[in-house]
Amino acid sequence: MLRTGTAAVLRHVNKKVQSVQQIRNLNLLEFQSKDLLQKHGVAIQEFKMLDATTADLEVVKKFECPEYVVKAQILAGGRGKGVFDNGFKGGVHITTKKDDVLSLTKKMIGNRLITKQTPKNGILVKKVMVARSVNITRETYLCILLDREHNGPVLIASPAGGMDIEAVAEETPEKIKTVPLDIDKPIPNDVLLDVAKFLEFKGASLQHCANEIQKLYTLFKAVDAVQIEINPLAEIDTGEVISVDAKLNFDDNAAFRQKEIFAMDITEEESDPREVEAAKHNLNYVAMDGNIGCLVNGAGLAMATMDIIKLNGGEPANFLDVGGGVKEDQVMKAFQILTSDPKVKGILVNVFGGIVNCATIANGVVAASKTLNLNVPLVVRLEGTNVDEARKILKNSGLAIQTAKDLDDAAQKAVSALN
Repeated sequence: MLRTGTAAVLRHVNKKVQSVQQIRNLNLLEFQSKDLLQKHGVAIQEFKMLDATTADLEVVKKFECPEYVVKAQILAGGRGKGVFDNGFKGGVHITTKKDDVLSLTKKMIGNRLITKQTPKNGILVKKVMVARSVNITRETYLCILLDREHNGPVLIASPAGGMDIEAVAEETPEKIKTVPLDIDKPIPNDVLLDVAKFLEFKGASLQHCANEIQKLYTLFKAVDAVQIEINPLAEIDTGEVISVDAKLNFDDNAAFRQKEIFAMDITEEESDPREVEAAKHNLNYVAMDGNIGCLVNGAGLAMATMDIIKLNGGEPANFLDVGGGVKEDQVMKAFQILTSDPKVKGILVNVFGGIVNCATIANGVVAASKTLNLNVPLVVRLEGTNVDEARKILKNSGLAIQTAKDLDDAAQKAVSALN
């Protein structure tokens, strides 16, 4: 999923909100992203990893730096201003002493870091990255991502790096530069230099910046990324240009080509274990606070279903999108996930069969209801491919399944069943 800041930039670039899509992107920790950058020749800070074991002492002993940056590794922003559940403040610290590196690490690992982007109880820190501190003289912003509006990759750059890029896009749009890229070719050097000049690099740093952008684009294509966000892309006191912080997202359809990368996927930090379980079965699940479980196919249909439930006085318990290529076993898993939520007191299935065969959904619904001994009201609205056969399957099942003629009828029945 696109980071909030990048999405805001795209809204500025395209003059409209991007359409909601079913996207399940691989998540990597900061040190994993930096490791990928380093392997592809991108300039970064030297770093080591600590995990609160006896090996940490030897790692720090051999890592000679005039100043160290110690950073807790979790999938969330705002770490520097975060607070640990043990009362220790800050997931990012700077020190000149090796002993401090070890003591800071012990205060972080094994405790939960709470930031504005984590669940209320925070996320457990298992690893800490210690990096060589650098003297940054200027910070810029760079992002390469796939954009539907441009039908391919685009480069987004801003000289206002190290800041809230969303605010930059809204308040000073002239500081945002967007360049469509050719997926089949390297970026021409004159384009690279033009971007570097826009980022206000000068002298030898101008070509240094151009070279780093080209390396990032080569990496973008090599790893099947859908986004590489560098904030900041910094100039340091030696004149070098380095990627200080990196966020990478990858195309799930390329998992078969990028097995080594996808093996690094971080799932245990998800806020809801049902989301993790859903992703394993190629389902898209987001928990909500209501009591009507929703099973749909397509993100747009999911949004409409939730809206109409609320319009009729109900509250959706989740967003569960089974996608276009759903099989009967996935319908079974979807029902297992829905019913595992104790808040769910009724289920609404709303499927429009385009690619999906409605009979597949109907068979899955019947099998799940029988296997799970479903004891909550179930309303099913099906339309589209093979819908007549699907309705026969539901009718002949002998189960207490309410069918609906349209979405509004389905929502009314689902809400009424709980009242």
